[in-house]
Amino acid sequence: ARTPMSDSSSRERALAVQAFDEWPPVLRALFDGTGLAGKEGFTASLVVADADASLRTSLLSIGELYAPDSRSLAFALWPTSRAARMLDAAVRLGRARAALTFVHEGAFYQVQLRVDALVDRSTLACFIASIDAADCQRVRYAELSSGIVFALQPEHRQAAIDRWCQQIDCLRRAVAARNAS
Repeated sequence: ARTPMSDSSSRERALAVQAFDEWPPVLRALFDGTGLAGKEGFTASLVVADADASLRTSLLSIGELYAPDSRSLAFALWPTSRAARMLDAAVRLGRARAALTFVHEGAFYQVQLRVDALVDRSTLACFIASIDAADCQRVRYAELSSGIVFALQPEHRQAAIDRWCQQIDCLRRAVAARNAS
């Protein structure tokens, strides 16, 4: 049997959940496609489902995520990845959905996305998603200090950051082309 907690103990341990349907300013700044070298290590988990409800997780760096406005997120995947193929099939059926989860500034974020494909497929599978529902979760007694975090190897760091810049440019062009049509 569970022992009831006192009011003060419950307040200290309470989960604070903040729902949002557009990117808060701190996340717009995170996903603005600038200052990528200073955002090294950030990792988000993108979970996609296929028609049979099989799930596939892709880990995305800051160089593969770009928020062109307050309610959208463009992201890039390798075209041959299972996640890209699953999303392509789901887009054709009109049922492309994904969840993006990450830790930022001591909180856990979960963002439910409706996904569509972007036309620019030069080297990447580019997608644009709109926020369906999202929340930020915190507990008052602790801060998340990290989620999935990586460190670039020194000899590959500059090449990776250069690639991120190219990928963000690709996403920007694809979003601009979509908006122009």
